[in-house]
Amino acid sequence: MHEALLGRLVVCVGESYVLTSPDDQAPYMTDWRGRYHGSAYAVVRPSDVAQVSSVMRLCHELGVGVVPQGGNTGLCGGATPREDDAVIVLALDRLKAVRAIDPVDNTMLVEAGCTLAQIQLAAEGADRLFPLSLASEGSCQIGGNIATNAGGVHVVRYGNTRQQVLGLEVVLPDGTVWNGLRSLLKDNTGYDLKQLFIGSEGTLGVITAATLRLMARPKQRAVAWLAVTDPQAALALLGAARDRLGERVSAFELISQNALDVVLRHIPGARLPLAKNPPWSVLLEVSDVAADTRLDESLEALAADAFESGQVSDAAIAASVAQCEALWALRENISEAQRIEGLSIKHDVSLPVSAIPAFLESAERALDADYPAARIVAFGHMGDGNLHYNISSVDAAQNAALIAQTEAVNRCVHDIVAGFDGSISAEHGIGQLKREEMVRYKSTVELALMRRIKEAIDPRGLMNPGKVLPDL
Repeated sequence: MHEALLGRLVVCVGESYVLTSPDDQAPYMTDWRGRYHGSAYAVVRPSDVAQVSSVMRLCHELGVGVVPQGGNTGLCGGATPREDDAVIVLALDRLKAVRAIDPVDNTMLVEAGCTLAQIQLAAEGADRLFPLSLASEGSCQIGGNIATNAGGVHVVRYGNTRQQVLGLEVVLPDGTVWNGLRSLLKDNTGYDLKQLFIGSEGTLGVITAATLRLMARPKQRAVAWLAVTDPQAALALLGAARDRLGERVSAFELISQNALDVVLRHIPGARLPLAKNPPWSVLLEVSDVAADTRLDESLEALAADAFESGQVSDAAIAASVAQCEALWALRENISEAQRIEGLSIKHDVSLPVSAIPAFLESAERALDADYPAARIVAFGHMGDGNLHYNISSVDAAQNAALIAQTEAVNRCVHDIVAGFDGSISAEHGIGQLKREEMVRYKSTVELALMRRIKEAIDPRGLMNPGKVLPDL
């Protein structure tokens, strides 16, 4: 069956785009973090929706699993095949056309393999903004962003990927193409089917194109790095910023001393933005579509008032675009710096914004008691309640011992998250990493409903096997 499959795949997409040698397959078989490694009959690279459909129809006929893969920048192993599964990897990188931009309707029609940076640049060319912004935007692809409902730094103002999607084109497990590429803001005609595929991590079908919402392009922005006394002070600062600046608050990032320290240690050219590295920092960005306001003055006034109230002890406000980018580079390079340093136990959690200070205090106390060698690297999108809460040790031997206790550490952190009515996955998804955790933190009713949806759309269980849904 293996040789027959490969021969028929060549007919579908051409010999050059069916990769079978280990060297050619290697980039597709390992996740970005290097945690998961898998194998596949082939990596198949179709060029359009018709080729995707023919590949899916063939795999459905032969009972071969399909692992859809975009830019392979995910952090939970969702786009990496497992070892010894009977699967192909379906790479969408050749579907990279921007089909249309409509600045009147404020929409853009793009194919799944477009990188996020490509989409941002195309929107900018039409004097519009596509607001999704991630550290991996130069390599992540919009199909993967949609399949994982990616978040990023501007969720506080614009929402997750889900809020940016008006319509989808999806190839179903049997090769049927559903064309739902509508550009309507209102369509109240029954179930909103696109929502099933957004965040489904390739377990229901293959997203091949999307109609995206565009926004008015901001004419000005201001960025500040502020030293705060503690997370409670950061929460008060967030409230003051929203009260004073409203929708112009586009990003509000909380960054611990350890997180910035890792960047300063491992990223060439990184410079401390203040006189010293404070216990906690806030990276605040405001933007406005109007050109006649002075956001820098508004930000300075906010910082001055926060200094007077004791919430802020020091501040640096960018005076140029280059300085804005330098401040953002410190935040965006945290994950890369941690990857360079070595393995850590990563948590991507969501909490009520008001509960973040209490969560941080409770989790640190619990970890200090049970894992005294642990170093907490906490940072994330405080404005929308999403924290990246990573645990490691600087000492290599101690870190190896800590990593060996990953399951117990996860249980400690996730139980505290659940105690605050939070979520164990805010924006990274479930993938392979957290699928068994779903049993503890999702109700039996929720899991049963998800399984019914999966069985209805993918009755043979061929789409991205071993991801998201735990085994029965």
